[in-house]
Amino acid sequence: MKIRRLEWLGYVSRMNEIRSVKKIFEGKLEGRRGRGRPRLRWINSVEDDLRKLGVKRWRTKALNRE
Repeated sequence: MKIRRLEWLGYVSRMNEIRSVKKIFEGKLEGRRGRGRPRLRWINSVEDDLRKLGVKRWRTKALNRE
């Protein structure tokens, strides 16, 4: 499952800027958040997987497919 998440991360990061998935992935929400602990986002779990694997600068590596 972690491998699929990382593959999807690379696919989305290489997408064209006008695609709706890319807009949602990079979008920022406006307004106030609710009380309590912030909810975990999908990118948080993916970045945690990358940190455990020792991958640094994943955004530049995702753009360079070689």
